[in-house]
Amino acid sequence: MVCWAAVVPGVGWAVVRLLGLDRGPLVQLLAFTPYVAAGSLLPLVLTVALRRRWPAMVAALTTVALVAVVAPRAIDSAPPDAGGPAIRLLTANLLAGTADARVLVDLVRRHSVDVLAAQEFTPEIGAELDRLGLDTLLPHRELHPAEGTLGSGLYARFPVSAGGVRHNRGGWGFDQAYATVAVPGAPPVRVESAHPAAPYALDQVGHWRTDLAAQPPATPDGSLSILAGDFNATLDHGPLRALLDTGYVDAADAAGAGLTGTWGPYDGDPIPPVTIDHVLVDRRIAVRAVSVHPVRGSDHRAVLAVLRLPTSV
Repeated sequence: MVCWAAVVPGVGWAVVRLLGLDRGPLVQLLAFTPYVAAGSLLPLVLTVALRRRWPAMVAALTTVALVAVVAPRAIDSAPPDAGGPAIRLLTANLLAGTADARVLVDLVRRHSVDVLAAQEFTPEIGAELDRLGLDTLLPHRELHPAEGTLGSGLYARFPVSAGGVRHNRGGWGFDQAYATVAVPGAPPVRVESAHPAAPYALDQVGHWRTDLAAQPPATPDGSLSILAGDFNATLDHGPLRALLDTGYVDAADAAGAGLTGTWGPYDGDPIPPVTIDHVLVDRRIAVRAVSVHPVRGSDHRAVLAVLRLPTSV
């Protein structure tokens, strides 16, 4: 009985993850699937050590299933043959404008960032960023600041057009700034600063699903698009995988950096980091590298993606 008691929770977790049964409180729990995949080795070792054949077989299958969905995130994949210019895109949740603007500008300067997507963007931090020189580094922008957590901003080194803001319907109603960036030598690329609702409570899960379902799908036969921001979802959540299935690639996953946590702990709570900040790129865009950078004053880490675009037709 002890062996089965150790094995059954992992079996249940694997079933929920593989069948996409993320509902209610399971939504928050599934964010920790990588930790459960690693922990699933313990029941396997226990049942093998006690020579309990059937529990050991079930434990082995559970470990294989969980590792199979998690491990590929640590392995880079072959990029598409994109021969256009390279761009560096940085996304950062500014935690209601309390993030350290100096750290953010320093990241832009040191890494020669071409596009910056900002969430929870306030008028105050917008002014501070420009005071520190962001207006020179990234002079083109589509900014929609707001007090608190609703604001959104998009900065670029290159000219932007067709800009605007989309208002999410769920939960807090986060804004998402978007614009088309004209990168010399590449087709126009539409970039949006994504920020769906967070499933922080049971009554918010429906809003979370609504906002993720409303994210602009990829257009594999049309223009290039990039979604970058705080998705409040990991690759173990069905709604985010459904968005990827429209024709996006998760940049960190493609670069073998998909297990690096981007959020947590929060307010001192002992929450292990989870990966909820993403750069989703059109499958025709090659991912060269992804790195994660702490930003003082924010509970999120900034994500930097080095990309190569296709050439202009």
